[in-house]
Amino acid sequence: MAEYIVNVRDKRSRISPEIYGHFSEHLGRCIYEGLFVGEDSPIPNVNGMRSDVVEALKKMRISVLRWPGGCFADEYHWKDGVGPREKRKKMINTHWGGVLEDNSFGTHEFLELCRQLGCEPYINGNVGSGTVQEMSEWMEYMTFDGVSPMADLRKQNGHAEPWKVKYFAVGNENWGCGGNMRPEYYADEYLRYQTFVRNYGDNRVFRVACGPSGDDWEWTRVLMERAGKYMDGLSLHYYTVPNDWDKKGPATGFDKGEWYKVLKKGLYMEQLLSRHGAIMDSFDPEKRVALVVDEWGAWYDVEPGTNPGFLYQQNSMRDAALAAMTLNLFNKHSDRVRMANIAQLVNVLQSVILTDGADMLLTPTYHVFEMYKEHQGATLLSSRMDCGQAGSGENAVPQLSESASIGQDGALHLTVANLSADDAAEVNAALLGFAAKQAEARMLCAPFNAFNSFEDKEAVKPCAFTGFRLDGESLSFTLPPCGIAAFTLRP
Repeated sequence: MAEYIVNVRDKRSRISPEIYGHFSEHLGRCIYEGLFVGEDSPIPNVNGMRSDVVEALKKMRISVLRWPGGCFADEYHWKDGVGPREKRKKMINTHWGGVLEDNSFGTHEFLELCRQLGCEPYINGNVGSGTVQEMSEWMEYMTFDGVSPMADLRKQNGHAEPWKVKYFAVGNENWGCGGNMRPEYYADEYLRYQTFVRNYGDNRVFRVACGPSGDDWEWTRVLMERAGKYMDGLSLHYYTVPNDWDKKGPATGFDKGEWYKVLKKGLYMEQLLSRHGAIMDSFDPEKRVALVVDEWGAWYDVEPGTNPGFLYQQNSMRDAALAAMTLNLFNKHSDRVRMANIAQLVNVLQSVILTDGADMLLTPTYHVFEMYKEHQGATLLSSRMDCGQAGSGENAVPQLSESASIGQDGALHLTVANLSADDAAEVNAALLGFAAKQAEARMLCAPFNAFNSFEDKEAVKPCAFTGFRLDGESLSFTLPPCGIAAFTLRP
């Protein structure tokens, strides 16, 4: 029997809605076909944006969307993507498949997509191959309400009023595809570029500096020491890769050993958050600077027969468990982690939606985000789970992952994932300071390697969960193997 303690009297940090963010790059079929089909497409759309995808993302309560990359961001020149589409420059996407990029999806289209989704835009600027002037003029183009060359250009291109753009990243992976820079060099470049990412009117920019890849502790130390006072966020990238990068392993058809290997490698996120957070604490004890995990998720071999540069992979119950565990970790570190963006939104890596022409399906990862959405904007509670382990040897993980929050309406939200592919988990929860009178729950549960296909779109889907007993400040339930549950309790 696992003992679960939730102390409702011990309220912690606010869980930023932006922790439940997403990432869209000009990569494969994420933007084109996945999100944007154009106004003339037979696929139902509003201003070119796929209506079925938009509605699904709104139901999931998407909070923030990052664009245009990724590695693509540091070869993207925003002026190529504004103005009449037939006159926009064409280019070759050298990072992702060597395909033609016609720039038909640019700044106006992205901000229109965010308007339809009701989410915050998060724009990634070009440091690797761009100029300070280019980045400065982009912010002026989007947010300046007055007379200026860029504001006038925006109006000529059909958008008289400025947009609100809160989140802006100064470069991407500048330790790698964004320029192969040393941290000391990038810190100086960051200081220079961010100076000209200005606030116009009442638009206030949240500036994100390029942070480390995985466990590069020195990058974090140098950036915080040299530039911490001039940033609002520091990014972190970490992908869960089962094996070597040149042979990562399949997204489906894996065995239980591979299930536990992925979860164990995913659990390394806890160490990354703790150690990078501790380094940031030494320079910023008030935790003013957010840790922004703006690329995370599972990375497998592409599906057989698909373009290897498109990074198209299936999505199974294993990915749902990884997402559930990771989101619980982000919730628990929400004093420092205030944005995260899973990679990527549609048709790329650990996506929440897959499309095939006019057809669309929701992945197991989508269902986790939809089930966890009540944590957005709620207050983290002190909680702990005393349980055994799942798996064995070097890939053993705690059997249960959890987080708890309380909403502004007084409702208690619990999310619990059974990471065992073999054993059910009996849980007895003590809700200290909370006498629950009403409870409802949903559960996502399927065989460990199950996934949704276009032949069977609902092999993995949530259902009502009634297998629990509520008695005042006590809640007991049994989660089957691979079971992920979300509870809402009311006093």
